[in-house]
Amino acid sequence: MPRSSTTRGTDHDIHDVLVIGSGPGGASAAYWLAEAGWDVVVVEKKRFPREKTCGDGLTPRSVRQLYDMGIGNDIERYHRYEGLRAVAFGHTLELPWPSHSTFPSHGFVVARRDLDILVAERARKAGALVLEGVQAHEPLLVDVRAESSSKHGDDQGPVCAGALITDTASGSVGEIRARYVVVADGANSRFGRALGTTRNRSWPMGMALRGYYRSSSHDDPWIESHLDIRDKSGTVVPGYGWIFPMGDGRVNVGAGLLSTSGRFKGVNTTHLLEQFIAQAPRRWGLSESSSCGEPTGGRLPMGLSVGPRVIKDALLVGDAGACINPFNGEGIAYAYESGRIAAATVADALTTGDRGALEHYEKELQAAYGTYFKMARAFVKAISNPAAMRVLLGTGMHSTAVMEWVMRIMANLLRADHTGPAEATYKMLEALVPKPS
Repeated sequence: MPRSSTTRGTDHDIHDVLVIGSGPGGASAAYWLAEAGWDVVVVEKKRFPREKTCGDGLTPRSVRQLYDMGIGNDIERYHRYEGLRAVAFGHTLELPWPSHSTFPSHGFVVARRDLDILVAERARKAGALVLEGVQAHEPLLVDVRAESSSKHGDDQGPVCAGALITDTASGSVGEIRARYVVVADGANSRFGRALGTTRNRSWPMGMALRGYYRSSSHDDPWIESHLDIRDKSGTVVPGYGWIFPMGDGRVNVGAGLLSTSGRFKGVNTTHLLEQFIAQAPRRWGLSESSSCGEPTGGRLPMGLSVGPRVIKDALLVGDAGACINPFNGEGIAYAYESGRIAAATVADALTTGDRGALEHYEKELQAAYGTYFKMARAFVKAISNPAAMRVLLGTGMHSTAVMEWVMRIMANLLRADHTGPAEATYKMLEALVPKPS
């Protein structure tokens, strides 16, 4: 059973958990912890509603998490789509989401401006205290050898016991203390870096830019992905362009690039997006006059490339911990899932009083994603060669069946209870990939 917060060597109130950031990962962790009865406080540096750079597409993995959090009715009012329209090398295939016993066979497109409010409010209704306009700018470190009698304290040294905070409106400063901290402040994660995390620079980094456009095809039943996006010289680059219908008169249009080698580090994503828009099918009506504003973008660390994700009594979730699928750049689902895993881990540590229980978080992540992400990184490296990419995609786009297998693998919708062509192919490839250490 959850236990109430108590003071640990100070006169300040101590929460069970402090969550830094109320995006998908943070709001998910906050919801599951609050739903279980723990004392949770969330700090969000901006105020809702706020814009967030994202493709806005929710895959079946994301939808499953939202349903589990009880937000199904809220999500159903947004634009529902049935699958992916893949376009490459002169071929177009419409691929419905594959059937699965655990995940639904549909997705939604929901602007993060709306989506993040829904999940944060769900966490608030579950009992979490959500503080908007409050920035956690520095970890509050304490020496557990002095403040804790935990059997793990003597050899752990300073731990993160909360955060120094600033009210973004008034500028007033203060602190929030907590037994454990969940770091969910996004891809740049200043809070994580302050704790000592680093990124493995030899692993792929995603770069993406997106904008909104008015379109008469805003209610198309397919999200569209162009897999042969090209740089200014006309060379196919590892990445893709997307057009996601939003059902509200707009489409989300973007270009993503995987920086896998020195050859592509100089590619300008703004120019890449401009070229993609100029080459996009006319039915979408994309032009400067249909633009809803300047595009925004950012960098996305992928495949668990940031770590450690358990550090000084803090856990990194979502983009902050590089929980992004290198196969397709999907981050929302993995943020929800990693937030849920973190919540279960922290709840275990709170229940048992054993700080060492936090180490199970990394083990759970590796069990869920380790081998899969390692295979994805190998795939990304392979397609950084334009010739290899042309052979792989050019061959696959001639067969709907093959691309359905590819979609099941890349969307991480493989079935543990079924052995089909996609599962057999994955197992064959998996055997060639060393297990993560």
